[in-house]
Formats: sequence, C-alpha cells, structure tokens
Amino acid sequence: MSALKLVVVTAGLSVPSSTRLLADRLAGAAARELGDAGREVDLRVVELRELARDIADNLVTGFPPPALRDAVRAVEEADGLIAVTPIFSASYSGLFKSFVDVLDKDALTGTPVLIAATGGTARHSLALEHAMRPLFAHLRAVVVPTAVFAASEDWGANGADGSLAGRIDRAARELAALLAGRPAENRQAEQVVPFEQQLAALRAH
Repeated sequence: MSALKLVVVTAGLSVPSSTRLLADRLAGAAARELGDAGREVDLRVVELRELARDIADNLVTGFPPPALRDAVRAVEEADGLIAVTPIFSASYSGLFKSFVDVLDKDALTGTPVLIAATGGTARHSLALEHAMRPLFAHLRAVVVPTAVFAASEDWGANGADGSLAGRIDRAARELAALLAGRPAENRQAEQVVPFEQQLAALRAH
C-alpha cells in the first residue's frame, strides 16, 4: 500500500508565524492518527510566503515559475490537504486566495480538506464558516466537519475539551478517518465522496 500524500498549505506572513505553528500541529496530529491506522504518510508543507512573488507573476503572465509549478503539482496530487490562513478583514488572506486562484478548478475535486485559521481575536473565527468552507465547497473538496481557529489567547491551552489542543485532535481524527478509507492509488479516479460515506467513516472513529 503506497503512502498517503498529505499536503499542508500555510499562508502565514511573519517569521515565526502562528499560522505555521498551527499548520505544523495539525499535520503532526493527522500523521499520528494515520500512523495509528497503519497508514504511512508522505508529508509536504507548502509555505506560501516563499512563493508570493511567483504567485503574483503567474497571475499576471499565466506562466508559473518552477517552484510554484512544483507546489501546485503537490497540491493537485495530494490525497489530503490541510489549509491554514491568517484572517485579514474577516476573510482569508489575499496571498492564500491568490494561490487557490492558480490551481486548476478541478484540482481538489473529492479531496479531503481540513481548514484552519489564525487571528488576533476569537471574533474572527466565523471566517472559517462564511469564507473558507464555501471556498472549498465551490472547489468540490470534502471539508471535514471540524474547522480549527486559533486566536492569540488559545496558545498554551491545556488540552481539555474545547481547547485548541482538543480541537486539533478532533479535526485530525476526522481527516484521518476519511483518508484511511480512501486508498491513495484511487485518487485520480475518485470524485466527490458521498455524504453517507463521510458519515460512516467518521462514526467508525
């Protein structure tokens, strides 16, 4: 059985970045869940900050530079995706949306996606539901039920139910449940996962 390709797209702008920190914690939790399910994981992180100029060039010229082309290919070939963005003006960042805009419109059809975001205050958490989730629904991805938002005050939470750690673990279990029952070798032939199949996978965990 081939390794599952899990790609993490993170749109943090600062160094160090809370967005990257959240992405790494989600990736680690998902990899552990998949390992417990007996699945090997090939993990790739796409740091959009490093591709900002390439993304702008591609939007203007229509031709992706090599580094961006490699990142797009990784996303298009992924069995699962973790997408994390900072929230600016009550929505995903312009850099994040610009990267999504360079993807083929069918690239994420049927792909399980875990969405997450960071922001200075919990008041921005609804951006996940009114901006991020509709975006990936439009792309016909299969978005896991739990979206993870980390406000500044969430860092250092103790892991109890409702804490950041608890939400990370729950979302990772949901993503792993979809991926563990979705062989990597069937990725290209697969279309949208039926809702009943999603429920069955989640109830099994």
